[in-house]
Amino acid sequence: MLALRLARGSHPLVLLRRLFVAIAAAGTGFLLLSAVGHAAGHPATAEDSLVRLLWCAAPLAATAQFAVSTARTDPAARLQRGMTAAGLGPLRLTLLAAASTALACILGVLLALLVFLHLRGDLGGSSSAGVDSDLLGAGHPVPLVGALMLLATVPVTAAAATAVSLRPRDETGSTEPEVRLRTTPPSGLPWGIALAAAGLAIEAYTSPGADAPGGLLPLPGRMIGSPPGVLAGWALSAFGLVLAGPGLVHLCGRLLCAGRPGALRLLSGRVLQEESHRLGRPLGVLCAVASATYAAVKVYEASPSRPFGPLTALGAAVVLACVTASALTAALESRSARAHTTAALRRLGASASVLHRAAALRTLALLLVLAPLTWTVAEMATLPLVH
Repeated sequence: MLALRLARGSHPLVLLRRLFVAIAAAGTGFLLLSAVGHAAGHPATAEDSLVRLLWCAAPLAATAQFAVSTARTDPAARLQRGMTAAGLGPLRLTLLAAASTALACILGVLLALLVFLHLRGDLGGSSSAGVDSDLLGAGHPVPLVGALMLLATVPVTAAAATAVSLRPRDETGSTEPEVRLRTTPPSGLPWGIALAAAGLAIEAYTSPGADAPGGLLPLPGRMIGSPPGVLAGWALSAFGLVLAGPGLVHLCGRLLCAGRPGALRLLSGRVLQEESHRLGRPLGVLCAVASATYAAVKVYEASPSRPFGPLTALGAAVVLACVTASALTAALESRSARAHTTAALRRLGASASVLHRAAALRTLALLLVLAPLTWTVAEMATLPLVH
């Protein structure tokens, strides 16, 4: 009940972010239900249905990440004056944030269930025109209890990830760290580069090429049966980019501070070094998803007779939207964490234009470092598949 009351009294932007979490959960829930529908309509091809279900792990992880990012920027999840006296300590605030996340995801998956049943024609009438009934298993009964249990993985995963991310970490129990300068370089950069290189090597070794049987990546709704090594190589390369994200952001900050920097470069570089731990992982995930998307498009351009299916498009849209929104939310969280520092700079005489130019310089530095790296990894990933 407290979660519902806080949701009703939240700022419109906070409610909008929670609505986006519900929409992402609805998309992921629909993909899970489509896998169940395919299994019900094709009992003889259980392996194909399992592949479709396993591919739902990507939008599920992206939805959980976006839910965590939204919960971290929710003012209701922060320890404020008077909350402890009212019995809302750090642990209860964490549980409250997890409950709010679960509530938004439950609304989303219930919406997905209604849409799924409507498109199948289970709510009366025939299945909707323009929808391939074979993809949803129309005309075949779906185990409702099993479908509901599968749908429950979305709110449970998102709520668990939120609880783990927002758990109290220091002795005072506060989940908000003090505003202090942390310029120590993250330790994951060399390991991330090594994992990405190993993934590319595994993919090159195991890929049979685009023209060979099973040489394309099996995406939900269309293709089945490519080598597991290709999937393992892509996953390892993506994990390497995510692991290297904080180190890459810190490297951008060091490059800005190299030589004899002026005040603008020094301010921008120090902020990137300080915020590398906060911005690195979401940006690394965004780079990994962008690289995988570019590589997938290049691979399937080599085989125009095997286009993307509608479920593939839905899954890609959910993942891209979630990781982009997570990166933007992390940037918003970073800006909020620097509010005291920004106010101090304004009191010292820094103009608004200087702060805006520093932000633009940080964005440009990130683009100049991350965009070529993402493109290079994507190109190297597609070489053994399209040649």
